[in-house]
Amino acid sequence: MNIDFARKLELAYHQQCKDLCNEFHLKQTGFDILMFLGNNPQYKHAKDIVEIRKIKANLVSIHVEQLVDQGYLSRIDVPGDRRKVELVLNKKANDVIKKGKAFQNHFFSSLFSDIDEKHQKIFKETLELMEKNIDCLLEEK
Repeated sequence: MNIDFARKLELAYHQQCKDLCNEFHLKQTGFDILMFLGNNPQYKHAKDIVEIRKIKANLVSIHVEQLVDQGYLSRIDVPGDRRKVELVLNKKANDVIKKGKAFQNHFFSSLFSDIDEKHQKIFKETLELMEKNIDCLLEEK
């Protein structure tokens, strides 16, 4: 596996979700932010999106502003820390999240088409082992 795999995966994902983005009048980054928040409710801050999704802070700021203006998100002040703001999905985001999750499930299922269950299981087990190895590497320093 080489760097082209990751690039092609991202390109295919973005290409496949264009219709969904158009349906909700969202740019790809805005859709990605909504899906990140919808799939990971433990994360509530723009900083989380920057650190975990590796989207540049200025882009997150611009797209969060657009999502707030479109009614998909609200900003809620964090009591006791005037510098922090939580991002909260509004009801308007529910359809995006629902259709987005269905899209993501279909997309990732399609990656495994023509791959039998045995090989899928081996792949998933290999990823789990690699994750353990990564955790060990991270603990070393």
